[in-house]
Amino acid sequence: MRRHVAGFSKAALLTAGFLLTHVPEAAAQQNTSNQGPTCQVTGPQVRVPELQEGSGVAASRRSPGRLWAHNDSGDPVLVALDANGAVSGSVRVSGARVEDWEAIATGPCAAGACLYIGDIGDNDAGRRSITIYRVPEPADPSSPADVADSLRVMYPDGAQDAETLLVTPTGDMLIVTKGDTGPVALYRVPPGSDSGGTVPLQPIGTPRPGGKVAAGERITDGAVSPSGAWVALRTRTSVLFYRTDQLLAGNWQEAGRVSLQALGEPQGEGIVFGDEKTIYLVGEGGGKSQPGTFGRLTCAL
Repeated sequence: MRRHVAGFSKAALLTAGFLLTHVPEAAAQQNTSNQGPTCQVTGPQVRVPELQEGSGVAASRRSPGRLWAHNDSGDPVLVALDANGAVSGSVRVSGARVEDWEAIATGPCAAGACLYIGDIGDNDAGRRSITIYRVPEPADPSSPADVADSLRVMYPDGAQDAETLLVTPTGDMLIVTKGDTGPVALYRVPPGSDSGGTVPLQPIGTPRPGGKVAAGERITDGAVSPSGAWVALRTRTSVLFYRTDQLLAGNWQEAGRVSLQALGEPQGEGIVFGDEKTIYLVGEGGGKSQPGTFGRLTCAL
């Protein structure tokens, strides 16, 4: 969710520390049916001052254990984290601007590995198009990076708010709408789309039944597991698991749901798989310049 605040300087990103808040490691967050995926909180919750508006997080394809996160407004900067939530650097992205950065994912590209940055937020459903930036993933977590290309896309059925950009292991790009400006729905970026002009998104199946959703049930991010077998969509309070093949066939049947209540996030936003059993979460600080949050789950899928 976008808020208008000042951006972070590179010096602040590199020097600010992080605070720890204890979360019981044994707290199990199981779905109520006791079927499908189950997860438990692993380690403490980390407070990250550099992510006051933490919105998205992605796992590096080049450097195992490295994560990339970002704020949803301010400067076009990516924050590098380790697997414990400690800041290890920052990268300014040249050739990109921030309208409302809401998602980031890693995936294949001509450079080998790229970061896909989704400037896709639209609280008022008023943007004529949204933008996906593709950036070759830097090896150095403190050096500038350049946009390789950008893609403007639009919804065929009117503007929507979205905070979820999914990139499959084969490079397919998908957007899941948030559920506040219309029903939760899934769209595909047409394969082979190039920069230049505005590309219409392709709806996949029909929107999720139920229409608009309550604030706590809005989809704030999502991720595809490294194997490609699972999609996890998160809300402020839960992680919703889907089998990828079923979701991409337009089937919204959940394979499981895991509560995040024990984490105590002020405003949960981002999610990514580290591997098939590990999920990382980031969130906003909840206003008044409070540090963002970082947490980790260990899951049985």
